[in-house]
Amino acid sequence: MPQLDVSGFPSQIFWLVITFVFLWWLMAKVALPKVGLVLEERQKKINDSLNMAENLRIEAGSELEAYEIAISVAHDEARKVINDANQEGTQASANQLAEMRISLTNQIAEVETEIEAVKEKALEDIGQSAKEVAISTLDKLVGIKIPAKTLNAAIDNAMTKGRK
Repeated sequence: MPQLDVSGFPSQIFWLVITFVFLWWLMAKVALPKVGLVLEERQKKINDSLNMAENLRIEAGSELEAYEIAISVAHDEARKVINDANQEGTQASANQLAEMRISLTNQIAEVETEIEAVKEKALEDIGQSAKEVAISTLDKLVGIKIPAKTLNAAIDNAMTKGRK
């Protein structure tokens, strides 16, 4: 077998060393720097992405806080508006109720005054009718003529006692 011939070993070792040195030099000067650049670019992109993600997370956190504050402020304003509307409604209802009570009290007083006036008028009319009936009855039934003054005084006295 020619590979195992010891006489060709020195030249094979020489070319092996030359080839190894050339390949080592080629790798060190050409391939490895390109691989290093690719790895550096990749690491730079990863770091940039991580930094951007961290910045976005911080920004999202601050936006979330601002959003929560805005919601809290909106809730507080809504509660205030609801409370104000409730108080205004309650106050308006109380005012209307007071106005209605005053109006009804005034109407009741007016009606009571009218009723009293009608009652007085009716009593006067009844008194007048009673006087006329009494004079006519006494004259026709008994044949006695009582002076109108005396009869009027007696009827007025009876009506006054009846009113009390």
